[in-house]
Amino acid sequence: MGKITVNAVGKQCPVPVVEATRALRAMTESGTLEVLVDNEIAVQNLTRMAAGHHLEAKAEKRGEALFAVTVEVSRAVGEAPVEEAPLTCIPDARGELVVAIDTDAMGRGSEELGRTLMKGFVFGVSQLPQLPKTILLYNGGAKLSVEGSDSLEDLKNMEAQGVEILTCGTCLNFYGLSEQLAVGSVTNMYAIVEKLAGAGKVIKP
Repeated sequence: MGKITVNAVGKQCPVPVVEATRALRAMTESGTLEVLVDNEIAVQNLTRMAAGHHLEAKAEKRGEALFAVTVEVSRAVGEAPVEEAPLTCIPDARGELVVAIDTDAMGRGSEELGRTLMKGFVFGVSQLPQLPKTILLYNGGAKLSVEGSDSLEDLKNMEAQGVEILTCGTCLNFYGLSEQLAVGSVTNMYAIVEKLAGAGKVIKP
């Protein structure tokens, strides 16, 4: 079937979820469903809807008020109807948690293992019932938000759901990665200190 696009920009909840569900039911073979919306809460609702259908969803921020949620459908949904999706509008799924990451390899010992663990850590954060408010990336952690990073897709998914992704500009310059930032925005150490000081809770890998 290829790709189906549902343009739900400007439509209020639960309309994007309703239209996405109808499009899924109309798919008689595997393919990709793309839903365009204009706010993070809609992204959160669509992401949960996909999870409720046991389907993989990816989200990406494409503009100041443009987000795309892509759902991969690997089976003929029309032939095997999915479960009913809740049509209630969930509240903002972000809490007051701040995640501070200062390395691209988690723990001590093997660098290769450490990078695998960090990828798993970032993915785990993206699957929390309540997403963090902000993710701070500094020192080696700055490498996670640039082109080619194994965690880039998970970070983009969280950004599309409203999570603030901030990467230390001095750190990007030090590693020669200033032109390769692929998600979030650049910040400085003063802002990092303010975010940490004002956080309800901080976790570090």
